[in-house]
Amino acid sequence: MSSEKKSQPLRAVIVDDEDLARQALAAELEEHPQVKVIAQCANGFEAVKVIGDEEPDLVFLDIQMPKLDGFEVLELLDDPPHVIFVTAYDEYALKAFEVHAVDYLLKPLDPERLSEALERAAGRAKPGAASQDQRSGPFPPGSAKGGHEGAPLDVAAVAAAARPRRKFLERILIKEGGDITVVPVDSIDYLEAQDDYVNVVTGGKGRLKQQRMAYYEKHLPQGRFVRVHRSYILNLDRLARLELYAKDSRIATLRDGSKIPVSRSGYARLKHHLDR
Repeated sequence: MSSEKKSQPLRAVIVDDEDLARQALAAELEEHPQVKVIAQCANGFEAVKVIGDEEPDLVFLDIQMPKLDGFEVLELLDDPPHVIFVTAYDEYALKAFEVHAVDYLLKPLDPERLSEALERAAGRAKPGAASQDQRSGPFPPGSAKGGHEGAPLDVAAVAAAARPRRKFLERILIKEGGDITVVPVDSIDYLEAQDDYVNVVTGGKGRLKQQRMAYYEKHLPQGRFVRVHRSYILNLDRLARLELYAKDSRIATLRDGSKIPVSRSGYARLKHHLDR
């Protein structure tokens, strides 16, 4: 049974908004019996559903797509599979992928590079591959299914390194059950830390996102979003007034009447921006 399982092809999904690109990759993969294409997706929303339902071993993921790009697709997956990015990015971005141990294929596809990427993916899918190939290949241990031990793929870090021109976040994607909510940064009132989650509050309504506050402190537009407390990041556009609460703390009242605490260090950061 185990030898039969080892010989089974990798179940793969192709994600690309260009029909011709999907067809070309599917045709190339027909020459590789170790891979079986089980689905093709034309956009990111479709990809999130299909990958979640089918749980493939491998995804060929385009980066530049409308609505949801490749990084946002990965961010919305609970357990990302092995990923081979398909990209037209320049060498600078490709070096960022290499640093974060993510494989890639440049468009137009090079059959030899495709073969190399598939060999690495197949090696990672084998039992014990995490210990045999921990320092080589595109996938970090624990980056996908297959029983690998270690930390999961840090999608946020990959995205930040590979998209240097986009200095700050423009939106936050939140998955709630089968629904995906796109929250523009401009609509955010404040963010509140809740254990391993962040409560993103817009218009008085909160939505939980599995992420750390430190990530948003770094990637939200600086000067507009200020960490006023260990557990709160405030959109300065929503601030109505600031009141002394105790010797070393204050209360920020938002335009809608909401109140959030401001620590001593948070007040110093807030005052720095308000005095500009």
